[in-house]
Amino acid sequence: MAIPLKYNLRSLWVRRVSTGMILAGIALAVAVFIGLMALAKGLETAFTATGEAMNIVVLRQGSQAEVVSSISREALQTLSYLEGVATDARGRPLVSPEVTVVVNLPRQGSGNRSNVLIRGLSPQGFALRPSVRLMAGRAWHPGFRELVVSRAAAQRFQGLELGARVKLGRGEWSVVGHFEAHQTAFDSEVWADVYELAEEFDRQEYSSVLLKAVDDAAQAALIHRISEDQRLHLKALREEAYYAEQTTTAAPVKALGFFLAVLMAIGTAFAAMNTMYAAVAHRTREIATLRVLGFRPHNILLSFLIESLILSLSGGGLGCLLALPIHGTSTGTTNFQTFSEIAFAFRVTPDLLLRGLLFALLIGFLGGGLPARLAARQPIARAFRGT
Repeated sequence: MAIPLKYNLRSLWVRRVSTGMILAGIALAVAVFIGLMALAKGLETAFTATGEAMNIVVLRQGSQAEVVSSISREALQTLSYLEGVATDARGRPLVSPEVTVVVNLPRQGSGNRSNVLIRGLSPQGFALRPSVRLMAGRAWHPGFRELVVSRAAAQRFQGLELGARVKLGRGEWSVVGHFEAHQTAFDSEVWADVYELAEEFDRQEYSSVLLKAVDDAAQAALIHRISEDQRLHLKALREEAYYAEQTTTAAPVKALGFFLAVLMAIGTAFAAMNTMYAAVAHRTREIATLRVLGFRPHNILLSFLIESLILSLSGGGLGCLLALPIHGTSTGTTNFQTFSEIAFAFRVTPDLLLRGLLFALLIGFLGGGLPARLAARQPIARAFRGT
């Protein structure tokens, strides 16, 4: 015969002060856990959401990122006219030679400095990235020292507002436009004319080449053709795959999140265990009465365990509510592939909330398991004496 659930709920209410303290501890642990996982999730999403299905990124063999790659101008000519490369309405190959430069700029407010990726690209670069939209101002004019800045970068760094002039390389550049990249990796970048940027920073070669294939079969053939050509010494991969590889940046954040969550879980589980042990010590006569009424030890074990799980699930729900407001909050960290800042937003997703609730239930199981076992094994005579 099972012990009525009403008994557990009433017991939690009678001990409402200690119940509230455990609820707060579990809620805090769950909120921190979800917050750190949302940080890693947002960082991963910024990379995995970047890239177009038919685009191919070409780098030097052995390079893991554009900032350490180089492609000769002769190789660009070869790449532009390979079979399978898509063309625009005027018959021009959809190929964009690109140069990437990392510069150090002051942050808004604090004045601390951080690295920003400046990307030089051809006019075809915009056509190859249809998800990027110019929201204010205009695109740069080729041959001029003009910049188009992501809105996220303009909000995070000084001197990138529309109409501003910023010192880059040997001279000053004008900010003539702001673009929106929908929380992809491009939201952390500043764009300029590829030839002007290469001249400003004395780059004789390109960092990478972005091109578009006509279809899936052509894309696979182009990747194989470019990567296997011993004369080019280049490697090609899908743009989506290139940015997905950079999600390793999120690994330290995840590791930190799990480490802190485990520490908080251990502390909260011990707090819950102490409270449950204290509850067992003060309810020995109740336990003895339950035994006399015919409830078996396993019924008492299950009842006390359910009580602990109810408490932890309530705390987990409260922790989820505390974590919800951080969804969409913008922040940034270092992309260790490019050594520049990557802007992204916290993402509190349904699966993270579910993990938070499961995390809370684990705390409740660990914190309530041993006290529940103790309650179930109380000898009736000793329990009636209250010892």
